[in-house]
Amino acid sequence: MNDAVPRRRGRRRWAGASAALMLAPAVLAPPGTVLPAVLAALTLAVAILHWPTGRISLARAAGGAALLSLAADACSFGKPGLVLLWYPFETVALLVLLERVVRHVPVPRVALVGALTGAAAVLLPLRFTLHAPTTGLKESVVAAALALFPTAVAAGIGLYLRSLDNRRTHAVALARREQRLEVARDLHDFVAHEVTGIVLEAQAAQLGDDTGPEEHRALLQRIEQAGLRGLDSMDRMVATLRETDDRAWQEPPPTRLHGLSDLPELVGRFASMTAAEVTLSLEDGVAGTLSREAEDAAYRVVLEALTNVRRHAPRAGRVAVSAGRTAEGAVEVTVADDAGAAAPAGTRPGGGTGLAGLDERVGALGGTLRAGPHKAGWRVHCLLPAPALR
Repeated sequence: MNDAVPRRRGRRRWAGASAALMLAPAVLAPPGTVLPAVLAALTLAVAILHWPTGRISLARAAGGAALLSLAADACSFGKPGLVLLWYPFETVALLVLLERVVRHVPVPRVALVGALTGAAAVLLPLRFTLHAPTTGLKESVVAAALALFPTAVAAGIGLYLRSLDNRRTHAVALARREQRLEVARDLHDFVAHEVTGIVLEAQAAQLGDDTGPEEHRALLQRIEQAGLRGLDSMDRMVATLRETDDRAWQEPPPTRLHGLSDLPELVGRFASMTAAEVTLSLEDGVAGTLSREAEDAAYRVVLEALTNVRRHAPRAGRVAVSAGRTAEGAVEVTVADDAGAAAPAGTRPGGGTGLAGLDERVGALGGTLRAGPHKAGWRVHCLLPAPALR
């Protein structure tokens, strides 16, 4: 944005200098050549200037210049040979203007304005051939046909650059959408997880009337730690949003990736905030065998499953988390509880909306994610196949 004003001023200077050069020969030429010089100067200025300027858009400026050029083709300016002095400059200006119109004018108007500008470029030779004594209709048709090729090239360049601009715009939109989804995933996976723990600890504090000072102190410490972890997650997300302006949109948003090696710490935190018996079975050597994206997806599956246990199965007596290799070499992650009928009615319609998003993420990595009733409770099962391995 800071460079826009100098560029506009530079274009204005170039447009003014070009217009002055076009008008200078008209001072010494016969009076009838003033209008061709003015038209050439005007078309050059329109082709060089940055639009919109004030209330005048590129479509209006180009359309007006094209209409004036087409109207002038039917007029006689005295000796036809003098018209050729400004003909090359106006031709180049119309071709450049056509490329800009095809590239930048919005869809509702680009067809009309582009057709007018292209017609002005193709029919510009008629300004000489229709009024010269030695040329006629045949020469006019040939000259217009010859002008058709560079006009088509200019239109093609405009279309190609327009397609590149559209791809870039689409890529930026996709990058912004991906960043919003990444922030939403972090909010759901990490912040919501910690906030849920804080709420449950606060509820436990209200119910525990017979707890002593030591228990209260430990409870407050757990609430403090969960709050600090939630703030840390928020800080990372805010940093991601702030860094976006300085990063290329093609780069993925910077986020912290977890893995299977982080499961002991996650399960330990969960165990300290629940009365259920929590176990973790982590096979030796399984951590680090998947790609970073697959490891992060597996971690988030466990995080979401444990969060759902807090929300929807508070009466669960046992929660088992396991991660290991299957016979085929894939990595299998499961989270199961035994809440069964003890869970409040209507609290487990499907494991929450977070699992639906994780299902898409795991599927993109070639894996599968299933959640549903299992034995006396509920189980979340994630399988990341061998193709995801390093």
